[in-house]
Amino acid sequence: MTIVQKLMLLTLGLTVSACASVDVPTRNAPFESLPDGQVHTPIGYEIRDLSDPVLVPMNEAPAISDVTPVVAIDAFGVSKFAEQKVPVHVTSVRVNVPRSLKVSEANRYLPQGDIVWREDPRGDRYAQVQTIVQAAMDRGVLGLDGPVPVVLDVQVKKFHALTEKARYTTGGRHGIIFEMSVTHAETGVLLVPARRVRADLNAFGGQQALMAIAHGQTQKVRITDHLAAVIRDELTQPQGYEHASAEFAQMLHSF
Repeated sequence: MTIVQKLMLLTLGLTVSACASVDVPTRNAPFESLPDGQVHTPIGYEIRDLSDPVLVPMNEAPAISDVTPVVAIDAFGVSKFAEQKVPVHVTSVRVNVPRSLKVSEANRYLPQGDIVWREDPRGDRYAQVQTIVQAAMDRGVLGLDGPVPVVLDVQVKKFHALTEKARYTTGGRHGIIFEMSVTHAETGVLLVPARRVRADLNAFGGQQALMAIAHGQTQKVRITDHLAAVIRDELTQPQGYEHASAEFAQMLHSF
């Protein structure tokens, strides 16, 4: 065999040996870090320091009008707001005494009318009653510091104090009815629909009335204190104001 033929056979043998080589397992091989230039992180998967703020481009930020108010009605539900007695602070109280109410100046035990008030001189009884109720409501909501800002609307339906005849003889009962509603001070959302509240109060007569007056407990003082407590209970107590049982007196005052 010539030298050329031997070289050709040797070359062919090496080629076949290379094709039949077996891979060696690499699980025990030492880790070899790749150079930085060969590592590419997909977009959106970059590692970020959690302490850094997330900045949103202005053109992607939500508009202010699209942000749900912190105290949106959906957070409570109209029917559940009053039941849960969500803590509020009252930004304003609006008291209305409709001119459609009937004023009575008759000096009887049980005069007919919606407004009976005698402790102020004769004059605009609507304005006088409005002043009394406004002072009472303002006092009653004073100090409420809940997170929900609200406006309280109060409409007087009946304001029966005692006439002179009843005041200095039998006494009786101050018959007071008003409707209240609560709206969100910033959004105007109605949180508590108009609700009728009966806030009657025992009225002194005869010697008891004279002694009360001597101690500064006039009808105006007692009614103001009472209404302040009533509205506070309405806004803070789960059951609202609990009217004392006085069916007979209520029946008399309902005429």
